[in-house]
Amino acid sequence: MWRSAIDLERAEATGRHILANATFGMKAHVGVDAGSGLVHTVVATAANVNDVTQAGALLHGEETVAFGDAGYRGVDKREEAQGPQWHVAMQPGKRRQLDPKRKWARLLEKAEQLKASIRAKVEHPFHVIKNLFRHKKTRYKGLAKNEAQLFSLFGLANLVIAKRSLLAAHARGAS
Repeated sequence: MWRSAIDLERAEATGRHILANATFGMKAHVGVDAGSGLVHTVVATAANVNDVTQAGALLHGEETVAFGDAGYRGVDKREEAQGPQWHVAMQPGKRRQLDPKRKWARLLEKAEQLKASIRAKVEHPFHVIKNLFRHKKTRYKGLAKNEAQLFSLFGLANLVIAKRSLLAAHARGAS
């Protein structure tokens, strides 16, 4: 859909398409240390890339256990993601179908809650970037430039998250 006759003439002259509602989608896949909550790996992909394809890139090699949301289903079959023991969330539809009257269903629900409490560590850096740094939308500057911006944002988010322990260590060293 063309925006105006002027844009149509410009597009015909340059040979480019000008779209009225051009959209750009990207995802930031992050690996977070469960103990400290600090981001150790950032990978940016187009929005249409499945999460499970990036699982191997998010591992630094020393993990014994890894947690993922339902988008990482089937990760244990992928060669590049071998190493840690994977705990992947149950699909939301299957989780809703659990009958709370049955003991095994209550145990499965408790296990899903425990997995979710560990996976919540991944959400805190996103909270810092979106709410503290006010980075809620990204402009299309090319995937490489957007990924470089994400590296900076997650690095700064690590400083915000580690602030308490860094200040405590500094105070101990000063006295």
